[in-house]
Amino acid sequence: MCNPEEAALLRLEETFSATLARIDSLVLQPLLLATPEPSDPWGRECLRLLQQLHRSSQKLWEVTEESLHSLQERLSHPDSIGLETLLLLRGADHVLQVHMEYIESYTSCVVVQAFQKIAKRRSEYGQNQRKVLRQFLSDVSLEGTAGPTLVEALRQPLTHHMQQYVLLLLSLGDTIKERHPARELVVHAATLFGNLQSFMRQALDQAVATQALWPTLSSRLRDVLCSPAHRLLQDSQDIPVTVSPLRAQRVLLFDDTLVLLQGHHVHTFDLKLVWVDPGQDGCTFQVLTPEEEFSFCAKDPQGRVVWQWKVTQAVSQALRGKKDFSVLGAGPEPPEPPACRCVQYTFRMKGRLCQATYEGEWCRGRPHGKGTLKWPDGRNHVGNFCQGLEHGFGIRLVPQAAEDKFECYKCHWWEGNMCGYGVCEYSTDEVYKGYFQEGLRHGFGVLESALQAPQPYKYTGHWERGQRSGYGIGEDGDRGERYIGMWQADQRHGLGVVVTQAGVCYQGSFQADKIVGPGVLLSEDDSLYEGTFTRDLNLVGKGKVTFPNGFTLEGSFSNGAGRGLQIQGVLDTAALPPDPSSIRKRQLGLGAFPVESRWQGVYGPFRDFVRASCPGDLQEALLGFHTQSSRELRKSQEYLCCQRTHPKDSKSSIEDILEELLRHRDPKALQPYLRKALSNSLHPLGKLLCTLMLTFQATYAGVGANKHLQDLAQEEVKQHAQELWAAYKGLLQVALQRKGQALEEEEDAETRALWVHGLVLPLILPSFYPELFTLYLLLHEKEDSLYSQGITNLSLFPDTKLLEFLDVQKHLWPLKDLTLTTNQRHSLVRDKCFLSATECLQKIVTTVDPREKLEVLERTYGEIEATVSRVLGREHKLPMDDLLPLLIYVVSRARIQHLGAEIHLIRDMMDPMNTGGLYDFLLTALESCYEHIQKEDMRLYRLPSRWGSRDRW
Repeated sequence: MCNPEEAALLRLEETFSATLARIDSLVLQPLLLATPEPSDPWGRECLRLLQQLHRSSQKLWEVTEESLHSLQERLSHPDSIGLETLLLLRGADHVLQVHMEYIESYTSCVVVQAFQKIAKRRSEYGQNQRKVLRQFLSDVSLEGTAGPTLVEALRQPLTHHMQQYVLLLLSLGDTIKERHPARELVVHAATLFGNLQSFMRQALDQAVATQALWPTLSSRLRDVLCSPAHRLLQDSQDIPVTVSPLRAQRVLLFDDTLVLLQGHHVHTFDLKLVWVDPGQDGCTFQVLTPEEEFSFCAKDPQGRVVWQWKVTQAVSQALRGKKDFSVLGAGPEPPEPPACRCVQYTFRMKGRLCQATYEGEWCRGRPHGKGTLKWPDGRNHVGNFCQGLEHGFGIRLVPQAAEDKFECYKCHWWEGNMCGYGVCEYSTDEVYKGYFQEGLRHGFGVLESALQAPQPYKYTGHWERGQRSGYGIGEDGDRGERYIGMWQADQRHGLGVVVTQAGVCYQGSFQADKIVGPGVLLSEDDSLYEGTFTRDLNLVGKGKVTFPNGFTLEGSFSNGAGRGLQIQGVLDTAALPPDPSSIRKRQLGLGAFPVESRWQGVYGPFRDFVRASCPGDLQEALLGFHTQSSRELRKSQEYLCCQRTHPKDSKSSIEDILEELLRHRDPKALQPYLRKALSNSLHPLGKLLCTLMLTFQATYAGVGANKHLQDLAQEEVKQHAQELWAAYKGLLQVALQRKGQALEEEEDAETRALWVHGLVLPLILPSFYPELFTLYLLLHEKEDSLYSQGITNLSLFPDTKLLEFLDVQKHLWPLKDLTLTTNQRHSLVRDKCFLSATECLQKIVTTVDPREKLEVLERTYGEIEATVSRVLGREHKLPMDDLLPLLIYVVSRARIQHLGAEIHLIRDMMDPMNTGGLYDFLLTALESCYEHIQKEDMRLYRLPSRWGSRDRW
């Protein structure tokens, strides 16, 4: 069964559909056809609005027809088609939207008086259509012009229709039982159309009020403000309000704009970028905009309430994009507009942001959060903002005069300036990676030119207020030189060391980038000069040369153009050749640059990070980040979207790191944890190690690979181990503090040294090993060459002959280990005796850890003793007199290259706790073997004449 209300709805839809059809055919279409294409802009705008109204009327008629059809189907088959199938119920939101579009089109025409202007252009239209318009109106006089009559003829049918909709839907809801499946739909539809009725009344009132505003304005102001989209919400002529400091003569609040009129000047403010603050007294409230702040003062508290409420609700409406706010005092209060918003705005006032367009997040009139800033000259900044200033990570592109040239700054910012870690790529193809303060390079940083630059250079070190200052490494690719030392005001100043590609090393003093006073120069052949120099390291003035053979030359040196080096002095040839160990001790830089203070710019940010309790939001700013250099992308806006390879939430990341650190405090778990942390470039310890590796390579790789810098390098590695252990302890203290646990007591120097040398140094040594071991190779090159000659000669001996030559007692010879083939004699077997010990010793080069190298040496000693015990048939402990020749035999058969470099590296880097123990004893024995093999009788030994070539091989 169908309700009477459904039949009434059917009749209502039939009537409204027929009315819309007649309006379209008798009013709108004739009006459009009778109107030629206007030549003036306002005429064309009015015609556009009428065309839009016509399209909205068509859509409204179509949805009414659909609703009518669904009602007819329901009434024809009430048993099979339920009430919930009605379009008015199941598609209430869609029907509502179509009505709102029609109301919007209609009120836009009313605002700009489009009907009156069109009718005025075609006066015959009004005369011919009076009878037609009469059928759409009731109780309305048709006297006067056709414009107002047309306005009323289009409004009245819709108003009547809305009233009937609401009444019938409410009545239908009363007739349906509580549990009926369609009841909720009916109540929802009744509520929607009730709201629509209120909305329509508001929209019509606003349109009429806006239409009435235009005649009160001057033509100049009217041309600026008159728009079909504007709806007047409040006028200061109705409720007076004064604005300071602008002293506006009139205030107009539209649905999308706040307008302040001051003479002929119009100040407009987008409501999406307006914030309202309650005032300190009952008559005042504050309005915040991106560039200005105003104080609104009403005559009485009631006026202030009205203005503040309407501005606040207009802002909410503008942000929602829906014209559905309620009347003051009617119904529940809508929520306050959010303080944080996402809007686009172009700055107009003078200043650094003049003409710049910001798109992103705002808070209380200031860019705040993530956003993009674009200037007309092509500058772009994308990143984080705080209270209107760049703050946090951001990327800025700055175009240069040259075509397709940009400077790109990927940095952390603090209150509008670069501060913290950043990567900057300049239009000159230079790249800077390091720290900033107040927009200037400050702290540790690396500045490098392009490889193809005419004069390539690189600086790795400390900066102060944008200039190189403090300890740093400067590499001049054009001159083939590297400077290691102190800087001031972008110049070499203080003690420094210069290393050249030719292997020449100089240490002395610099002032304003020039060599001053005496210095020391070491050549590749170990000649030593002490005296004064030119900038090109030419000898000049008084000095003394000590040659590798011990001869000395002391006197005055000069270096004229085309004349070569001229000397007046005394040559002393009576001196004995110097001890090779004394030549090796000629190391530069020691004492000149205290190891504790060299890289404070690297350690300092980490200490600051720990001292601040490891805040997650400062993790990147203090410890740096990793980005790929993408010069190709700088030409496009895509470059602004470049991502750092770091966790999305750095705050939670540092919390996870500290949690894991606490779980691995046990000594057994600490070593694998530190190994994992140091190998992870996203871990604070891993980041610190990466930076230290960079400084080490910048100092000692390439041109810096000079044997006279070996001590400087090895003490630096040890210092890095100490700093990394201190960094770990600092993180541990922060983790304990966050958990409220008791902090660890500060360890004594002996305990600290135990952890540093026994745990940290072996873990970090692989990171520095290539450069460090190269220095050891160069420093011990001569000894290793003699050792290599000795090994070559000893390798010619068969096993038994070599054992005999080394004076190994025959009862210790492992002849039973030799497996002879037919026609083979013991005297011809080679590389078979003590084979297990030989193979064990060869493993010493497979690791970089000094402790593991010593363990290999210990196992080798064990293999030698095991072989001797097997030969003797009993356990036997070798005395030193027996061990040394056997160890020489094993070393000669192992044929380890650069054994001298290996031995000295182990000696320098081994744990001091091993001094005086078994490891120290075994290393001393290996050193003795190394020295014996270098001796002349080993290198130049002539095999007995009775050995023929066949016997040798």
